[in-house]
Amino acid sequence: MRPTEINPSHYQAQLDEKTARLEQQFAQFKVPQLEVFDSQPLNYRMRAEFRVWHDGDDLFHIMFDSETKEKYRVEDFPPASKLINEVMEDLLQLLKESEVARRKLFQIDYLSTLSGEIVVSLLYHKALDEDWHRQIKLILASLRQKYRIDIVGRARKQKSLVDKDFVIEQLPIGKRTYEFKQVENSFTQPNASVNQKMIEWALDVTAQSEGDLLELYCGSGNFSIPMAQNFKRVLATEISKSSVAAAQHNISANQTENVTILRMSSEEFVQAQAGIRQFKRLEGIDLTEYDCRTVLVDPPRAGLDQATVEMVSKYDNIVYISCNPDTLQSNLDLLIKTHKVQRFALFDQFPYTHHLEAGVYLVSRNKANQASG
Repeated sequence: MRPTEINPSHYQAQLDEKTARLEQQFAQFKVPQLEVFDSQPLNYRMRAEFRVWHDGDDLFHIMFDSETKEKYRVEDFPPASKLINEVMEDLLQLLKESEVARRKLFQIDYLSTLSGEIVVSLLYHKALDEDWHRQIKLILASLRQKYRIDIVGRARKQKSLVDKDFVIEQLPIGKRTYEFKQVENSFTQPNASVNQKMIEWALDVTAQSEGDLLELYCGSGNFSIPMAQNFKRVLATEISKSSVAAAQHNISANQTENVTILRMSSEEFVQAQAGIRQFKRLEGIDLTEYDCRTVLVDPPRAGLDQATVEMVSKYDNIVYISCNPDTLQSNLDLLIKTHKVQRFALFDQFPYTHHLEAGVYLVSRNKANQASG
């Protein structure tokens, strides 16, 4: 089914199918009852990307059919936020009126927020000169009469800012609202309302935690910053420079004083912790001072490599957020030897697709046995 043909009346049925599929796939691990967190049936995506098709002086958003690979025109996009849908229409009309702005434009990316901000990235097959910059400033001025918007131009080895390249999300979590700087062309959680539920679930499962938290793949601090309230300190790692910079901003903006972000991959952190390699990025940080009893991982679709699985298996508690049940299953084949699954959740980040996010909270078998004894 094309995203433009979404029918909200089908939503519950597809969620039920995902629920049954996930329960069946993980039955071997004797998991507890699955906690299911649904999505809004429409306007749930805060991000959207479209290719641009030109027809003379006209242009429009297009997508490609996943089966036939044929292009089709997109007038409106039900999965995307209402803000994205409104901006799509107004922006395209202004681009049509400017030959400089529309020429060799091949893609438009949108990043919006629940708090009403949006940044648009225009991607070109040409160098962006002063003429382009002047025209985009006029277009932006027109759009800002109606929207809290920014525009970024991208071309080969070139990035041109009219003002700024980020939005500020205001995300309510529990009784508090957190501020998150989100930079265009960097990873952000696509479904903001489900992301709220993911964070609140992670807060709930770690509510009685002791000691410090280690987080791998922390991004811009999506989990690290809210979860700091449950721990003495948080030590988090992230490889992306832009995400680390955003995380530092978010730590300051939310006045979270017990979070430290390290710019390194999970593989590098494993080597550093084992004393295999020395890293200048760790100057002034003594890893032995941390009492990390809980680890949170939110890896890419490839899951955790074997060395990282072995490392996290040494922690009392593991919070595993997964965007790929297959690699989660593979990792659990190893982790189940040392840990027991206490909580199991499904987060429907991607309605009307086969994709889903899963959350697993594991407790070491030694700790579980002590508690039961």
